[in-house]
Amino acid sequence: MHIFEPHIHMFSRTTDDYERMALAGIKVVLEPAFWVGQPRTSAGTFKDYFDLLIGWERFRANQFGIKHYCTMGLNPKEANDERLRDDVLALVSEYVNKEGVLGVGEIGFDDMTVREEEAFISQIRIAVDNALPVLVHTPHRDKKKGTIRTIEVCRDSGIEDHMVLIDHNNEETIPLVKETGCWAGFSIYPNTKMTPERVVEIFRRYGTDRMLINSAADWGVSDPLLVPKTVLVMRKAGMDEDEIEKIVWRNPIEFFKQSGRIDFSDFGGSSAIDGSKLHAGNSVLRGQTP
Repeated sequence: MHIFEPHIHMFSRTTDDYERMALAGIKVVLEPAFWVGQPRTSAGTFKDYFDLLIGWERFRANQFGIKHYCTMGLNPKEANDERLRDDVLALVSEYVNKEGVLGVGEIGFDDMTVREEEAFISQIRIAVDNALPVLVHTPHRDKKKGTIRTIEVCRDSGIEDHMVLIDHNNEETIPLVKETGCWAGFSIYPNTKMTPERVVEIFRRYGTDRMLINSAADWGVSDPLLVPKTVLVMRKAGMDEDEIEKIVWRNPIEFFKQSGRIDFSDFGGSSAIDGSKLHAGNSVLRGQTP
């Protein structure tokens, strides 16, 4: 089974992770822009990071036979820094039209501040102006309140529901999202957020329409193989193979193809991996002969 991992922060992972992911059937990854573990001090560091997402990280994934896409955005955690916000939003406006970028994200709320909401609204406008979907982060604290406000902001902004993917859902928030026409994402984590068993129960209750799963896999305790591992749990639970494929392959492509920049036909075959290729003079081999 082919797997599209629709939310994973590969900047924080190793080449060993890419190799294991490829062996587990992951053919495509989508990497949303996010924070890097500590506050950045200038807009230039965001530019370098955005360049990395569309450059080195895309190259690194391709060296393991994995197609890499991304979304661009000022993440909510750093949207509170007024010293950088306007300059970074200007960069987002520029970078959403770079090759390999499929939308705006991840945007939304962290601490539910006024500054976060202002940046959220500004980036929805960027998405609407460029006919792109948005990937929305819901807060780790006060998640239900944050999800309610997220839905309100999206509806007030004028973006159509089907262009919105609200991520990091749980049992408390999914009834709210399912009342809309938005897409719903679930981040599967070893110790927090959502387990494979819990998400299977959610699928049993709410179905699989407009539903996606991801590992997010960032700097903390996480596992970049939790999507294929959840596939095994779904099979053990007796879920239909077509429904499983819908969740981990067709639904992510259906959502992001609204960008007009990918389609099912892009993933028809596999290409040979050329280990001699370089990116800006570098390779994952670090000077070794392929």
